[in-house]
Amino acid sequence: NDIEYIFSTYFNKIEDVRFSSKVGKFVGYTEPGLMYAKNWNKDASYLAQMKATKETVCKHNIDID
Repeated sequence: NDIEYIFSTYFNKIEDVRFSSKVGKFVGYTEPGLMYAKNWNKDASYLAQMKATKETVCKHNIDID
């Protein structure tokens, strides 16, 4: 339960937007990042894909480590 999947995008070493499996949506940190987060959060299939990544990648590999 304490596994978290985080996907971040950066521009010029500054984090623009982040998806966190604990939050369950994208959060923007810059002006462009806010726009990206707003658009990506509207896309239900993309959100579902990001949420499923925790199950397919993180939980699958937890037993390996």
